[in-house]
Amino acid sequence: VQLQASGGGLVQPGGSLKLSCAASGRTFRNLGMGWFRQIPGKEREAVACMSLSDGSTFTQYSLADRFSISADNAKNTVYLQAYRLKAEDTAVYYCAADSPMWPRHGCRWGTKTRWGQGTQVTVSS
Repeated sequence: VQLQASGGGLVQPGGSLKLSCAASGRTFRNLGMGWFRQIPGKEREAVACMSLSDGSTFTQYSLADRFSISADNAKNTVYLQAYRLKAEDTAVYYCAADSPMWPRHGCRWGTKTRWGQGTQVTVSS
């Protein structure tokens, strides 16, 4: 599967942003897709993931009030909508693909996870 992420950029604190990730090369409904981020100096962490098979989702608890994942099956695209962004949300955001069971496993990634290129999100005034 090939993944193409877009939508990063500079956002003011309190602002919102929508990231997109288009998938190709695999049947979309056979995938789980997710968003991850790597904050400078920290390990990569899961933000949210979604099963394109049954629509189930998993969002990191601490981010669930500000981040949401959705999909447009017709466009083979998964989105990450972020609200009320904070400076500490500044990170490189990655989309990734794995099993459609992914949300049941808390978006844990492994050797079968396929990663797209990262997109930088900077929250600053």
